[in-house]
Amino acid sequence: MASGKAAARAEVFRFQERRFDPVTGTLELAYGFERGEPLVETFVFPYAPWPEDPARRVAFGEACALLHLLAGVSYYKAALPPVIDTGSIVLDTSLAHFLQTSWTEGLGEFAYVNELDLRDTIRFPVGEDVPPNPPVDGALGLPDRALVAMGGGKDSLVSLELLRAADIEVQPVTVGNSELIGDTVRAAGLPLLRIERTLAPRLLDMNRAGAWNGHVPVTAINMAILACAALLYGYRWVVFSNERSAEEATRLNADGQPVNHQYSKSLAFERAFGTQLAQRVAPDLEVFSLLRPLGEAAVTRRFADMTRYHPVFSSCNRNFHRDGSRIEGRWCGDCPKCRFTSLALAPWLSPEALTAILGANLLDDPQQETGFRALASLGVEKPFECVGTVEESRALLAALACSPAWKDFAVVKALAPEVSGTEPILASLLSVDGPHCIPDEILARVAF
Repeated sequence: MASGKAAARAEVFRFQERRFDPVTGTLELAYGFERGEPLVETFVFPYAPWPEDPARRVAFGEACALLHLLAGVSYYKAALPPVIDTGSIVLDTSLAHFLQTSWTEGLGEFAYVNELDLRDTIRFPVGEDVPPNPPVDGALGLPDRALVAMGGGKDSLVSLELLRAADIEVQPVTVGNSELIGDTVRAAGLPLLRIERTLAPRLLDMNRAGAWNGHVPVTAINMAILACAALLYGYRWVVFSNERSAEEATRLNADGQPVNHQYSKSLAFERAFGTQLAQRVAPDLEVFSLLRPLGEAAVTRRFADMTRYHPVFSSCNRNFHRDGSRIEGRWCGDCPKCRFTSLALAPWLSPEALTAILGANLLDDPQQETGFRALASLGVEKPFECVGTVEESRALLAALACSPAWKDFAVVKALAPEVSGTEPILASLLSVDGPHCIPDEILARVAF
C-alpha cells in the first residue's frame, strides 16, 4: 500500500475498472496511481430494479461512466500528477473540456487554500480522431416524476413543498446515512431513499499520511449519482435546490480570478452537466435546481412559514460528515452556516422563535460580531461556505436595524451604521427572476 507521501510523487492518475452488480445494486469505481493498490469507491442503490429496456441499461452505463469521471477528482487531488489516463473511457473535445473546467473550478477553493495553481496541471486527454459525441437518439420515456435531493436544510424542504403543492410525484433521496436528513423527511410524511457512498479506505490513509486534501465539488458528484439513480428507478427529473446566491465568488485569488466555494452549485456547472447528459445519456433525463430563480433571502422567507420543519431541520455543516455528526443537537451556534441561518430567518421570526430553533440568539452575542462581519464582508473576508451573497447579508442586517424586535441586539447595533445606506432594500432581493434550467413542464405548474 502506497503512503500519502508516495502518492504525492505520482506521475500518473488512472481511471481503472467500473463494475455494477444488478443483483445487489452495487457500483464500484476504481482509480489508481502508477504504484499501489487500486482505490475503489463503492455505491449501493438499494432495491434497484435492473431496467428491462435495453436502452435504459445503455443509458445507465453511460451515466456511470460520467460519475466515474467526476468522482475521480476526490482521488486525483491527493497527488495532483501531471498525467491523467482515462483508460477505457475515450474523451471527445466536449467531454474533455467539461471535465477540465469542472475539476479546475471545483478545486478552486482547494487550490486557494493550498496556494496552488491548477490551471496548467489538470489536463484531460482527447482521443485521436474522436468526433464530437452526437446527441442520443430518442427519449427513454422516463416517468414524469421527481427525485428530490435532500440535504437536511431549509432549501431542499422548500423545493419539496413547492413540488408537492404542484401535484408532482416526488421521492426524497439522499446520498449517505445522515439521521438528521431522515428526521426532516419523516416530518414531511414521506419515505426516504438512501444511496450509500463509501470512499476508498486507502484515500483516508493517504490523507492521514499527508497527501493533498481539501474541498472538492461534492454537488457535481451527487448530481451524477442521482442521474444514475433516476435511470435505475425510473424518474425523469432530478431536483436540486441551489439558488442564485451560489453564483457569487467567495474570494479572488492572487491573479484576481474568482474562486467560488459553490462552483458545482452554479448555473454554469448545471448547464454544462445537462448538456453532457443530453448528449451522452438520455435527452429526457433532466437534472436541475428548482430554486435557481430565488436568492437565499427569498428561500428563507418561504421557509419561515413552514413551521412544522423548524424543530427538525439544520443547515449547520458540523452535522454532516462521513463519520457522523460532530456536535450534539442540530446547531453548533458558532459557524458561518449557523450565523447566516440566524441572519436570514430573523426578519421573518421573533427573537424567541429563532432562539427556539438554534438554541441561542447569535445576534445578541458580541463574540459573534466578527463572524457576521465576514458574511457582509465588512472588513473581514467572506467565508468559504454555502451562504448568501454579501449584498443579501447587508440588506438583512439593515432590515433588522429597522425592526423594533431586533434593533437593540448586540450584533445588529454594532453593524447597523456600517450597512446603512450601502445596502439594497430587502424587498428587492425577494424577486423570482433570472436564468435557470427548470423544464417548462415544471415551471408551468410550480407557484413560487
